[in-house]
Amino acid sequence: MEMQEGGIEPRSTLTCPQCDHAETETMPTDACQWFYDCKGCGAVLKPKPGDCCVYCSYGSVPCPPIQSGDCCCD
Repeated sequence: MEMQEGGIEPRSTLTCPQCDHAETETMPTDACQWFYDCKGCGAVLKPKPGDCCVYCSYGSVPCPPIQSGDCCCD
């Protein structure tokens, strides 16, 4: 995986908790993503309580704002 300047990893593999389908996506760099449509079963993923986005809940890498230490949801 190629990291962006500043050590931010822009890609994360989301794994659906319903069907276990995994898909690697490029994350938005300046915002959290609150919804994601699973490409396996069509379920709409939403963040778990306490997480700021679907990448922090279901991804292999947390979102760029969290990686950089800037919580985007305060």
